[in-house]
Amino acid sequence: MLPINTASKSALHWHVLGWLLYSGYQIWGVFLHQGTSLRISLWLTFSVLFIRLIEFYLCYSIVYPRLLRAGKGGRLAIALAGVIALYIGARALIEEVIYPAVLGFHNYTPDTSVTYYIFDNLFFASPMIVISAAVWSAQAALRRERENQLLRGEKRTAELAFLKTQINPHFLYNTLNMLYGMAYPVAKPLANAILKLADLMRYMLHDSSDGQVELTQEIEYLHNYLDLYRLRFPDQFFVDFTVTGESDGHRVAPLLFIPFVENAIKHGVLDDPATPVRIHLALQPQGLTFEVHNQSSDYQKDATTGIGLPNLRRRLELLYPQQHTLQIDTTGKQFITSLHLMR
Repeated sequence: MLPINTASKSALHWHVLGWLLYSGYQIWGVFLHQGTSLRISLWLTFSVLFIRLIEFYLCYSIVYPRLLRAGKGGRLAIALAGVIALYIGARALIEEVIYPAVLGFHNYTPDTSVTYYIFDNLFFASPMIVISAAVWSAQAALRRERENQLLRGEKRTAELAFLKTQINPHFLYNTLNMLYGMAYPVAKPLANAILKLADLMRYMLHDSSDGQVELTQEIEYLHNYLDLYRLRFPDQFFVDFTVTGESDGHRVAPLLFIPFVENAIKHGVLDDPATPVRIHLALQPQGLTFEVHNQSSDYQKDATTGIGLPNLRRRLELLYPQQHTLQIDTTGKQFITSLHLMR
């Protein structure tokens, strides 16, 4: 499968080759079927090639990408009529105004009527509109196929990774339950920590038919995750996690917010009560906003890497296409991430 930048270069090469062949064909036709002087014929051919080049890329780059879809037929027709009008106007300007003033000849005779001129140029403008539609449609189909191949590859990779990790998490979860039973009579704080870790494992192994979980479960997971860090650093862990709004009825992809929290813990200042890490989840009927504010630290405290922001962006594109906005702002030493999901 070709990378996107390689595919773009390949398309550019085909465009250049196509225009070279088309131009060569037109110029060769001038030499074979010369009806007037060679100089006049070549100038007229160059002007038509230039105008058709503009016509093609107006349709290919602007009109069809925006309007060649269901529900926009009226706008598409108006846009194409505008392109044709531009074609006719450009030919009139170049061949009937500029050429006579600079080169001393017209393309059409003085007795040509406006109606004939319009219909004659409508005939010449139409093929390039059809060709540009065919080229754009073909390339759009190729792009969709590449994206589908990429998605299928990512799905296979995810399925293989999941199968490879199925045994170990189950084993660890069962072992943690056993350790909880052994630790409870001896040290209840230790037992509670093991129980929270077991809850984390249970949530990570959770599966659902639609690939989503109740938001309350995701919130509980974040609380358990932060509580375990508080046990590790009882007097040096200052993180405020707040939730506003009603979480009932909200469902999200599991483990969606933890990369933001991991990133803040890994790179943020955790031991200063004056600059705590602030995590806020705001819930509205139309969606939710998850924000993390942290003071950037000068050293890395944790060797873990999480899934990384590039992978997170890709996951959001796959799970919430056209339904999310992700903002990452850095002001001085303040690092702010904000994710908004629309329902």
